Amino acid sequence: MGDNTYKVTEIVGSSTAGLQQAIDGAIERASTTLKNLDWFEVTEIRGHIENGRVAHYQVGLKLGFRLEDHAG
Repeated sequence: MGDNTYKVTEIVGSSTAGLQQAIDGAIERASTTLKNLDWFEVTEIRGHIENGRVAHYQVGLKLGFRLEDHAG
């Protein structure tokens, strides 16, 4: 891994199935519009409760993507 510069953006993923699905779905969706994704950090975990059970998972993520080099 060489010297890189990264841009960081924040997104939120959600799923009724679980935390892993919320993370995976958010990253898959972000990868359709962001190039050079290299890393992620989970910053928040939330959920929605219905009838005493977890009904929905929500995760806040920071995504890091490499800025492209533009030779002059």
